[in-house]
Amino acid sequence: MLILGALSAIAIPRISQSATNAKRKACDTNVDVINSSIELYNADFGAYPKDLTDVTKSTTYFPDGAPSCPFGTAYVMDVKTYRVAAHSHKTSTSVSVSKKAVSPSP
Repeated sequence: MLILGALSAIAIPRISQSATNAKRKACDTNVDVINSSIELYNADFGAYPKDLTDVTKSTTYFPDGAPSCPFGTAYVMDVKTYRVAAHSHKTSTSVSVSKKAVSPSP
């Protein structure tokens, strides 16, 4: 039982951290894809979109729907640079593991 507790104390936080890292990388990829679509919009229309939804609601650029942040944070286009910037994700990566004291049987 003690060995399982020790393994859990090591494995669970690492698995949780790996999932968080994967979500961050997916979000970064989504930002790159959206920015590429903004450039395609500019090439197609000769002007940048006035609003991000001009690109994200278009089936021309996102036939399966616009990507969404795995953390639920909205993507926002800067109207001066016409770019969606990477954003921070405030998540807790700590996992608490309860430990039980095991006393030997008499």
